[in-house]
Amino acid sequence: MSRRLDIDALRALQAIAVRGGVTRAADHLSLSQSAVSHKIKRLEESLGCNLLNRKPGTPLLTEAGQRLLGYASRILSLHDEALQALSKRTLSGKIRLGMTEDTTSSGLARVLGRFTRLFPEVSVRTQVAQSLTLQGDLKSGTIDLAVMQVFTRDIGPRDLVLYRDRLVWAKSIDLELDWDHPIPFLSYDNACFYRQWMLEQEASTGLAFETVLECSSNAGIIAGVDSGLGVAILNQRHVSKEMDVLIERLPQPPDIAYIVRISEIAASIAVQALAEEIQREAADTMQRDAA
Repeated sequence: MSRRLDIDALRALQAIAVRGGVTRAADHLSLSQSAVSHKIKRLEESLGCNLLNRKPGTPLLTEAGQRLLGYASRILSLHDEALQALSKRTLSGKIRLGMTEDTTSSGLARVLGRFTRLFPEVSVRTQVAQSLTLQGDLKSGTIDLAVMQVFTRDIGPRDLVLYRDRLVWAKSIDLELDWDHPIPFLSYDNACFYRQWMLEQEASTGLAFETVLECSSNAGIIAGVDSGLGVAILNQRHVSKEMDVLIERLPQPPDIAYIVRISEIAASIAVQALAEEIQREAADTMQRDAA
């Protein structure tokens, strides 16, 4: 069999990685599970290596699969950009994009720049807000799609999962806690679901917290932790060497996922195209970080 990279097979591999399995990838691609499995099997035979781990409890992709995923994302991005550039089909209209503060990265800026080149007749207006606020805006149709965080238990069947992370309790290494007194807590505002989860734990476990800082900015909370003002719930990737992660006495926060969610009210072809561009960028970023 000749060694070549089939575009449809690469798209199936990307969907499996992003969606978290063959079944969800098949639903996303509107194919049968057996059809997706067959595409991957033929790709494996062509390359002479396994791309998927098929034993329970192992990572979804093999090392070779992870390496190919990075190439696949770039190949598909260029493939789709070339098709669009040569196609007579054009998209137009306005897209209202919502995102949380910590997703306003250079990666997303690259997505918006590329999307503007692909679809010059589509304008994108962006707003930054907390995840709970964005969820409400999606339901009302105030925004068309959002890049935000949710607990992994709250991932919806239509959500595009970009990547996952852990939440931890963090404090400065210089801060000494007195467990006989209320715990100084650095809190996001009322629209933060971290805060809501913490309040539930306070009520159910009898732990006492005293809010010493309320700030909607992720950078502000991190600075407060670094300064030794108190304890905060942070994404694990934000924990620095100057911080301690508390694993005793405090309940373990749920895992989270960064997702793209599209409003059912305002969905359109242009909105779906932007969501897919964001998904590709996330896959590229994960591959670069793993390299």
